[in-house]
Amino acid sequence: MKAVLFDLDGTLLPMDQDAFIRAYFKLLAGFLSKYDYQPDKLIKAVYEGTGAMIFNDGSRSNEQRFWSYFTGVFGQESLKDMDKFDAFYQSEFDCTKDFCGFNPKAKLTVDGLKNKGIKVVLATNPIFPAVATHKRLRWAGLNVDDFELITTYENIGYCKPNLRYYQEILNRIGVEPKDALMVGNDVSDDMVASKLGMPTFLLTDCLINTKDEDTSIYNQGGFDELMRLLGKQVKI
Repeated sequence: MKAVLFDLDGTLLPMDQDAFIRAYFKLLAGFLSKYDYQPDKLIKAVYEGTGAMIFNDGSRSNEQRFWSYFTGVFGQESLKDMDKFDAFYQSEFDCTKDFCGFNPKAKLTVDGLKNKGIKVVLATNPIFPAVATHKRLRWAGLNVDDFELITTYENIGYCKPNLRYYQEILNRIGVEPKDALMVGNDVSDDMVASKLGMPTFLLTDCLINTKDEDTSIYNQGGFDELMRLLGKQVKI
């Protein structure tokens, strides 16, 4: 094994994703209402702009795809408010930490892999800017320097569950699918990497299985089971 790809939300960072998203939209709408954004219209635009990123085709970054949609709703003048979004992530976004947990075994696992020379990637769905992703990473007790690559909406033009998202990561780190492991909690978004020939591990602590798929075909469990599996591969 040469690389391990980790999802973030619900994987390295335990969370109730539905509660987190509700809090996120409420806080964002409240913050931007000071700048004359009507909350319902804003939330709808951000939600649909996120959908536009999910179906991005790699021809431009997810950031460009989002703002293309957003300006279609609010006009080109809304680009001047990008700094206000950044200000939100620097301040009010911290309140969403209340909907996240903490598992010290996440850092122990990442550190063990790094110490063995294994490339570690943060393969979180790149629908957030780097500032928001890096904050959530720190909430999990980890640092930017722990990872070979961190996908954010600025630096990639695909999203999960598009297989091109995973292939792009592998291309960038120079690893074949068979030599990497994808670890995540979302059956649809994360386990799809197996279609590339990549081994997978389903972390069940905050399991998401919206399509009620059969999960018996996957290696699965909590961090103890993951560390045992990794121990057989790289003796962490």
